[in-house]
Amino acid sequence: MNFFARLADLPVEVGAYGLGGLSRDVSSAFTRETTVVQLEGAGHEGVGEDVTYAAEDQRAFQSAGATLSLAGRHTLASFSELLETLELFPGGASDDAFRNYRRWGLESAALDLALRQAGLSLSGALRRTPAPVAFVVSMRLGEPPSAEPVRKWLELYPDLRFKLDPTSSWDENLIAELVDTGAIDSVDLKGAYRGTVVDQPPDPVLYERVASAFPDAWIEDPALTPETEPVLSAHRDRITWDAVIHSVEDIEALPFAPRMLNIKPSRFGSLRSLFDAYDHCEANGIRTYGGGQFELGPGRGQIQYLASLFHPHEPNDVAPGGYNDAEPKAGLPTSPLAAPGDEPGFRLDTGG
Repeated sequence: MNFFARLADLPVEVGAYGLGGLSRDVSSAFTRETTVVQLEGAGHEGVGEDVTYAAEDQRAFQSAGATLSLAGRHTLASFSELLETLELFPGGASDDAFRNYRRWGLESAALDLALRQAGLSLSGALRRTPAPVAFVVSMRLGEPPSAEPVRKWLELYPDLRFKLDPTSSWDENLIAELVDTGAIDSVDLKGAYRGTVVDQPPDPVLYERVASAFPDAWIEDPALTPETEPVLSAHRDRITWDAVIHSVEDIEALPFAPRMLNIKPSRFGSLRSLFDAYDHCEANGIRTYGGGQFELGPGRGQIQYLASLFHPHEPNDVAPGGYNDAEPKAGLPTSPLAAPGDEPGFRLDTGG
């Protein structure tokens, strides 16, 4: 394995770079803003996407322009080392995690550029065979919660699978409606979030209800407390983690060895950290699935590409962007998404 070693020495020549803003109203009742990073060099362009959540940070990044000293001849390893020395948020990041998000935007663009300059696909460079990518649609059910959003999507796409965010306002009737769909692959308890709009405090009653009602679903990010641990003790094999996973060290620090993890590339920041995590999981028999951050541009295709190489058959939270729209629409790509071909670079355009 040692996947990063297969990429580390790839040369990448950076001349100029540009930044482009993207914006979209999404189903979680907010306007998502991201920044496309465009690295240019030797007649090629590499792209990545900064998925920092604070709109003011995105706008400041874009309005400042190309102020980072990125030009030169590098390897992917030395380019990453260069980023360690640069202040990616000159005014200070509004959240520590955002530094990793911005760094991922830059490193993924460098990877795309290096592969294009070398005439290599990511699958070829890693010596991994891509496969069609299964995906789920992730959503919240509003307040007061209703199964109607799930039903509306299933009317258009009867085979669609879902990852849902239970809240303490879910009652037994709603849960029974959702069980009847037979379409729920995972439930995200959001127990690791603090001070966000998606916070869900530990709730042993909720945990018991969803764990019992969805016996085959993965249970993501519970808050383990003296009250919730007894409720979940019989379901440990289904517990998976997301928000706390940024490195191999975070995996090793989990309260017990997981069978499954949600790997969100942007949480890791650097290519080395991400591929070290894939190495660790393969070496220790830990299954993985992919997750996204409401990417609006090339970042979505990139996480789908990684899913095709490392966990194509798992409940990947990497649905095409159209599934984030407030209202369902016909004509979107369905699961599984086509595998990437042999084209040079680190891109996958699945439409939608």
